[in-house]
Amino acid sequence: MIVLLVIVAIVVVVGLVVLGMYNGLIRLRNRIESAWSQIDVQLQRRYDLIPNLVETVKGYATHEKETLERVIQARNQAISTTGVANQAQAENVITGALKSLFALSESYPDLKANQNFLALQEELSGTEGKIAYARQFYNESVQSYNTKTQTFPSALIASRFGFKQREYFEADDTSRGPVKVDFS
Repeated sequence: MIVLLVIVAIVVVVGLVVLGMYNGLIRLRNRIESAWSQIDVQLQRRYDLIPNLVETVKGYATHEKETLERVIQARNQAISTTGVANQAQAENVITGALKSLFALSESYPDLKANQNFLALQEELSGTEGKIAYARQFYNESVQSYNTKTQTFPSALIASRFGFKQREYFEADDTSRGPVKVDFS
């Protein structure tokens, strides 16, 4: 009788441990989904600002059509992209295109002084900061989740219930550093 009670107690404890690990993995997975939603909100805000910014620049830099078209093309491509790695790559293209657009303002003093342009630039700059924070939070959430799915004993639960590794949202080398603009 005592042996049976001990076996039942062990089964209950093991069951509770497995349940706790499973629920922990679910919480981490949901945190990643929430973090991705926050990135998505900020990216949509960025996409909404870009056409207004381009329209403002058009009035001052009419012969810079190629730069303006690159910005709009990058925006449209990013809107239709899915998946973390593809989205990160598309966002890197937008970042580079926006750097070129802002570099144009240095050559057009009237544009640089335009209140609408300055307000849009400031709002976009704030949005970029929010995107950076959201990316950081997302990547930290992915790191916690991936660590949990790879460490023993939760790795056993993760593999048994199909918890897969998640991708980080990473910038590539082309989106880092200053942009080179040639006006010749």
